[in-house]
Amino acid sequence: MPLSQPASDNPLLDFSDLPRFGDIRPEHVTPALDVLLAAAQAAVERASASATPASWADVVEPVERATEPLARAWGVIGHLNAVADTPELRAAYGANLARVTEFWSSVGQNLALYDKYKALKASGEFASLSHERRKILDNAVRDFRLSGAELPEEQKPRFAQLQEHLATLAKTYSDHVLDATNAYTYYVKAQSELAGLPDDVIAAAREAAERDGQPGWKFTLHFPSYFPVMQYAEHRPMRETLYRAYVTRASEQGVLYGGGQPEWDNTANIAEQLALRAEEAHMLGYANFAQVSLAPKMAESPEQVIAFLDDLAVRARPYAEQDWQELREFAASELALSDLQPWDMAFAAERLRQKRYAFSENEVKQYFPQDIVLKGLFNVTETLFDVRIRPDEAVAWHPDVRFFRVERQDGALIAQFYLDLYAREGKRGGAWMDDARTRRRHAQGVQTPVAYLTCNFSAPVGGKPACFTHDEVITLFHEFGHGLHHMLTQVDEAGVSGINGVEWDAVELPSQFMENFCWEWDVLSGMTSHVDSAAPLPRALFDKMLAAKNFQSGLGTLRQIVFSLTDMRLHVDFDPAGPLSPMDLARDINQQFHVIPQAAFSRWLNTFSHIFAGGYAAGYYSYKWAEVLSADAYAAFEEAAEASQGSVLDAATGRRYRKEILEVGGSRSAMESFKAFRGREPSVDALLRHNGMTA
Repeated sequence: MPLSQPASDNPLLDFSDLPRFGDIRPEHVTPALDVLLAAAQAAVERASASATPASWADVVEPVERATEPLARAWGVIGHLNAVADTPELRAAYGANLARVTEFWSSVGQNLALYDKYKALKASGEFASLSHERRKILDNAVRDFRLSGAELPEEQKPRFAQLQEHLATLAKTYSDHVLDATNAYTYYVKAQSELAGLPDDVIAAAREAAERDGQPGWKFTLHFPSYFPVMQYAEHRPMRETLYRAYVTRASEQGVLYGGGQPEWDNTANIAEQLALRAEEAHMLGYANFAQVSLAPKMAESPEQVIAFLDDLAVRARPYAEQDWQELREFAASELALSDLQPWDMAFAAERLRQKRYAFSENEVKQYFPQDIVLKGLFNVTETLFDVRIRPDEAVAWHPDVRFFRVERQDGALIAQFYLDLYAREGKRGGAWMDDARTRRRHAQGVQTPVAYLTCNFSAPVGGKPACFTHDEVITLFHEFGHGLHHMLTQVDEAGVSGINGVEWDAVELPSQFMENFCWEWDVLSGMTSHVDSAAPLPRALFDKMLAAKNFQSGLGTLRQIVFSLTDMRLHVDFDPAGPLSPMDLARDINQQFHVIPQAAFSRWLNTFSHIFAGGYAAGYYSYKWAEVLSADAYAAFEEAAEASQGSVLDAATGRRYRKEILEVGGSRSAMESFKAFRGREPSVDALLRHNGMTA
């Protein structure tokens, strides 16, 4: 894309290599988008013109070539907005969100362009295209339809308005969650209130208070600070205070519990998003938004998804009832908690785990210092997928961010990734993978993929390296699985390269697949070293961890089913203008499917960013759906280990998995890829076995 000399001084317009994070400023955002949107719009107009032949070279290729720089630059801006939030950047992002959304909406609704794609698909050229390009065309025709291209012209402005407003609402929702999380502080003055908390958590709280110039210890609602309080703090009033603040963030209740401002309440935002999604569905001729959401997914209908979740709930419920009964009896007899409250759950569960299995999560954590964990993760990847991972250099958005390269055995570059591990102010909570650059072939050769891998773990304190809980190790493997799907693709067409074009309810397969290795002795034994003594994880402690693996798995499964069913029902038959509120529906579903009552003051939907700011609307079930696929895929490695009486790190099975799942990306359906790897359709048996829910 030719750029004028002044424009090329803008770092957001430099696509020669990696993003220039050291140079990017909020004031670069609007001028860069002026150039990129104009170039993309011009390419779309040329491709749509009546004189333009309906061919790949004249339509699809020029549009992709012009819109990729726009997507890359906007991806950098969005990434910075998530990991390095400032008022100036937030303002620049917000000021341009509407026009970027408007552009993509206009492309999706461009009937002339849609006609070109349909004509190309119906032409003789279609049969001569590669299967990757045919898949891109099939996806594009479907997406044009879902974007409103077939709507009457008089309805298109309203449909575009819906897209813009939904994008703005999602950003506002996310901002409110971040602001409410950042705003809350809890200072402990009396050391007696810290009883039960791990030393590293106390040290981090002390350092946080010192940075504020305050005495005592500072706790926040960021997960590495909040959750250890729930899990270990013996001071029950402290647990209650933080719990109430956490589950009422970004709600009208948040003001009551010290967690925010009235303007951060997401209640109206949720209702408006649901109403607009329903309107969008009706305009497209669907009965509800869930049908729109499922159109590009593996699942065939909302009814199929609900039946899948219902069946899983029935299978899990006996185990959940047993879990709940055991927890209540233990809390009453051992902890003098006869009236077990929500803020007691994690504390009681951790004490029960310690008693039953004679270890604590904090004890295990000391064996997982960061660099040893990374070395273990990279070893698994290198062994299974025949690659090498090496440190690399790049300017990043924060000094804590590290950068790596993935190579072939001969040193040739395959991909690169940024690793941003620690929680901090101005960084969105949670963990995720995103693409900085997608693999594609162009005139100069192959553009190698680049990934962002983002977590929110505790940073190092007291001069010691950061140590991860076993759950955090699992999270790291999970996100790296997404990264491998993006980075190891061998597809040269960007539209179906890596995770692009993969059905949303199958995209979690490679991530959840990687989690399984965190439960294998021959993997963990090589990635542990006690932070003080350097001793490896004792086999006896691992055996206790393994025995506790499915501790309360019944309760955990029902919790995920409540999340998934609430999401699905909100988008199938819920009336935002009716007498029930979304939280009323959530409570009804919890009462029907869970065995643990929900706190009356809880407003967890107000921070359910997956479905109101993260693209999972009517799709949260994907985690459980893909867990069936990932457990069954992993069973192939278990079978290989059993057959050879060797390790699950079976290189031959790993190469086959890489070839049939990771390398093909979205170039064929997820079911085709799964069957190519497993030789059959998926079965739920491995999932139930892995969760200890078999007779």
